[in-house]
Amino acid sequence: KLQALGGLDKLLETLRERLAEQQKKHSGGNKWVGTGGTSPFGAYGYNPEGVRIGQQGSGARRAVKVWDKREFKDLDTDTELNNRSIKLALKQLRKFARSGAETELDLYGTIQATSEQAGWLDLRFMRERHNAIKLLVFFDVGGSMDDHIEQCQKLFAAVKTEFKHLEFFYFHNCVYEGVWRDNKRRYTEQIKVDDIIHTYGADYKLIFVGDATMGPYEIEYPGGSVEHYNELPGKVWLQRLLAQYPKAVWLNPQPLPWWQHYYSIGIIEQLMAKRMYGLTLDGLSAAIKVLL
Repeated sequence: KLQALGGLDKLLETLRERLAEQQKKHSGGNKWVGTGGTSPFGAYGYNPEGVRIGQQGSGARRAVKVWDKREFKDLDTDTELNNRSIKLALKQLRKFARSGAETELDLYGTIQATSEQAGWLDLRFMRERHNAIKLLVFFDVGGSMDDHIEQCQKLFAAVKTEFKHLEFFYFHNCVYEGVWRDNKRRYTEQIKVDDIIHTYGADYKLIFVGDATMGPYEIEYPGGSVEHYNELPGKVWLQRLLAQYPKAVWLNPQPLPWWQHYYSIGIIEQLMAKRMYGLTLDGLSAAIKVLL
């Protein structure tokens, strides 16, 4: 039976030793950096706790680190929402208020004013009526989330339509010190999570959208991110966001029966104080009740 090396530090230490010793290409082995086989290092093999190097796409989705520059795509803002039920579900999350310039015709006010003017037309205007709910949405993109693009696309299109006060950001697997708005510039134009906390007030509602499918190190350990060295564990940044935005939920597109098979989902669910819901109509309705 395959054995894990026993922790992130041990894994990275062993990788450094392999790189110093290895002199040639290897395939199908259980030790060296190579392809196939059961080595913890390389591509297109299987190990319960490894570093993926030079592989297109995910395999068993067990990698602790990914040694590649990865390119993700933004969710499409122009996609037509063909599932009206999602949009209807989001309509529950409404609290209307009139704001901005007086640009909307006040029909009843105009009739009243015109009557008082003995028939001389007296147009009256009022502020436009908007959903006053303020929303922050964090979308997990890339890796295993590629399986759920269609669901997330529909949700993204719906929230873009329904909410005037909407800010959205992208992250990968777990939130760390920086997130981004544009996946093409994710390495050069990151937004600090601390800046988000200091910019948007506690009256914002917070929604995370992600499958929470990752290595536990990515949540619980410094340096656990698959893509960079994070000085603070991912759970610290989640806790900071939740402290600022107590009205928060996590929407998970993974089918509910699968949740028990991923240890990381249990960790995130615990951090969210059980406020994790499936990305289904029932899950969305339950999540909205919590946000209200």
